[in-house]
Amino acid sequence: MYILFTFLAGLAILPLMLHTFFPHFGHDFLFILSTIRIGMRMSKYERKRPYQTILDCFLDWVKKQPDKPFIIFENKTYTYLDADKRSNQVARVLWKDAALKEGDTVALYLGNEPFFVWIWLGLAKIGCAAALLNYNIRSKSFLHCFSCCGAKVLIAAPELRDAVKDVLPKLREDNVRVFILSEESNTVGIESLTDKIDQACDQPLSPSLRSHVTATSTALYIYTSGTTGLPKAAAINQKRVWGAAFLQAIAGVTSQDTVYINLPLYHSSGFQIGLTGAIERGVTVVLRKKFSASQFWDDCRKHNVTVIQYIGEILRYLCNIKEKDNDRVHKVRLAVGNGVRSDTWSEFLQRYGDIRVCECYGATEGNVGFVNYVGKIGAIGRQTFIHKKIFPYALIKYDTEKEEPVRNPRGLCVQVPKGETGLFVTKITKLAPFMGYAKNQKQTEKKKLRDVFQKGDMYFNSGDLLKIDHDNFIYFQDRIGDTFRWKGENVATTEVADILSMVDCIEEANVYGVKVPDHEGKIGMAAIKLKEGEDFDCATVYNHVVNYLPSYAWPRFVRIQNSLEVTGTFKQMKVKLAEEGFNPAAVQDTMYFLDESGKGYIPMTQEIYNSIISKNTRL
Repeated sequence: MYILFTFLAGLAILPLMLHTFFPHFGHDFLFILSTIRIGMRMSKYERKRPYQTILDCFLDWVKKQPDKPFIIFENKTYTYLDADKRSNQVARVLWKDAALKEGDTVALYLGNEPFFVWIWLGLAKIGCAAALLNYNIRSKSFLHCFSCCGAKVLIAAPELRDAVKDVLPKLREDNVRVFILSEESNTVGIESLTDKIDQACDQPLSPSLRSHVTATSTALYIYTSGTTGLPKAAAINQKRVWGAAFLQAIAGVTSQDTVYINLPLYHSSGFQIGLTGAIERGVTVVLRKKFSASQFWDDCRKHNVTVIQYIGEILRYLCNIKEKDNDRVHKVRLAVGNGVRSDTWSEFLQRYGDIRVCECYGATEGNVGFVNYVGKIGAIGRQTFIHKKIFPYALIKYDTEKEEPVRNPRGLCVQVPKGETGLFVTKITKLAPFMGYAKNQKQTEKKKLRDVFQKGDMYFNSGDLLKIDHDNFIYFQDRIGDTFRWKGENVATTEVADILSMVDCIEEANVYGVKVPDHEGKIGMAAIKLKEGEDFDCATVYNHVVNYLPSYAWPRFVRIQNSLEVTGTFKQMKVKLAEEGFNPAAVQDTMYFLDESGKGYIPMTQEIYNSIISKNTRL
């Protein structure tokens, strides 16, 4: 009896002990359980013949819920059955008229609209891959991206007709079939497509047309943002599509949710996490052509949205719009995305109410990612023993001046201890492969890091600097191309930008390093956008910078811009700014120089520039 009492007493206090010594045990356990369940499903799909793709998942939902709304776009609703029939028409036209066959690639040059989804589904039904072109690219960049994927066909939106015409001679020279989503086309070399689709039969095509698709078959080409040069085409196989699609399930999305997607479908977040994730869950998608901060919450209320997606600065844009009495009147319960800063995260929750933010981390071409399933503000994920065992990764010491990992006398990399910042590298294995970039072996090899912890091993170089604290939470610090070194110290641009954004007159800051002749490393500079109606407060900004940052991290030069240039997914552009430097003769924008003797920022002049170059002014 005493033993039984002791056992029961132990069981009673076990939850308390776990909470005390392992406060996140419950979250960790559920995450591991979810990961194992997903792994088992993926193994099951791989054993099936033919391989079960995300398309098959969509077709299953068509059978189960044909009349459920699938896409809501500009006040029009399309059911799962509507999408199935429309994509059957697309598949039939592309198979017959465009003579496409299994294994071919088609480039999509489209904005967010239902036809983007119908065409992708149609291509999947005949076993073809889709290259998702950024609709902002033009000319040389366009031709580069198109040639990367080896596409035989281009399908473009009518509003992009002029951009297509610019490169049409080259496309025709390469015998590329060019279609435009319109009823007619008067341009030689550009064929209409909508009329053909409207006339096509909407009955299913034979599954034999895609019978050879496997887990390793290329499903998509998704392009890097090109912040440091021309975009690269990351090859995404069918298994990787599943991996991204399951992220919504891990975040807690259910089939009863309605997901709001306003991110570009040409990007992995909008397409893979957003669209394919919604298909995996069988939910309704509210699709918007472009993100609009002013219309965001009205859309959510109108369509009873319960799950939103974000990337980069979107949550900050929402925090910057004018406050309203109905800010908390909505049904949004979950936000899934990546790249939100801690201060914005806190402000967003305080303003818009009890919304669970699920921050994720992972590169389009990367082989390991993280999910902050706990909801710890500022963290991109959490380290668990099992996850690391299955997908080996490490944070290693990195020399930002030499722009290479630090190696020991044996030529191997050195892990950083917990609490310190290091370069995130992930082991390339059968379970975590790196497919590389299409037709770009040089850049593919550049991302591979060899002899990391033992001779002959190979890791994927993420290019990201992360930190893991003593509670096993993981934090993004910076990109290795963004981090610069000054006075022998590493400067994290995101940290400096966060500090600058705290100043009342500053709405947004983009921090980067610029070269100074005859000086080692790079010195800090910031391009900033001022809040509407505000002037640059020289004294306040100076005092704030000096009080919150070490001297080596001070932005010595400040450049005022009307708007900060970003990519289609809101990543700040730094390369061009860094190249332009701080010479007033080369920069048209107003600039300021941090004057330590005067304890403030002063207007940057040609005299100051010449004094710095001649070393009469010390930095």
